[in-house]
Amino acid sequence: MRLILMGPPGAGKGTQAKVIAAHYGIPAISTGDIFRANVAGKTPLGIEAQRYMDAGEYVPDEVTNAMVRDRIGLEDAKPGFLLDGYPRTLAQVKELDTMLDDYAVELDSVVSLTVDRDELVGLLLQRAQVEGRADDTEEVIRRRQEVYEEQTAPLIKVYDDRGMLLEVDGMGDVESVSRRIFSGLDQL
Repeated sequence: MRLILMGPPGAGKGTQAKVIAAHYGIPAISTGDIFRANVAGKTPLGIEAQRYMDAGEYVPDEVTNAMVRDRIGLEDAKPGFLLDGYPRTLAQVKELDTMLDDYAVELDSVVSLTVDRDELVGLLLQRAQVEGRADDTEEVIRRRQEVYEEQTAPLIKVYDDRGMLLEVDGMGDVESVSRRIFSGLDQL
């Protein structure tokens, strides 16, 4: 199974990525994890990414794309993988298409967790209070949701137009959401 998992900040992508990856026996690949591994391993790409991060800048697409290309080419990703946090832009969609062509594999589906924005904001505010995240104000949380929707809407349309989009209600407990995801994927 080769999947992309999308959803707004706080929708439970990280949790669901672990559940899905374990279910299918595939690695959950998050760009954050790839960055950390490359930086910790002092790989040439990690050193380059660290320069941008130290300057407080975004790591350019070329570096991110190269890291993803390397990661999905590893042996454990040959039977499949789940991408979490990539692609984030239309340019990255195009680059991922090229990578998949180069590896002679195809995506099976793009799972998009849908959530009620107001309910999610309420849950995130509760979490911020419990965890002492003073910078997670309602304004900041709502802005993150807006940015996600602005950036992701074009990607969702691309994958929907390709007939690859599986929208799943992301609200509820972990097990309920997982059941909905697997039910949808089983129908592919």
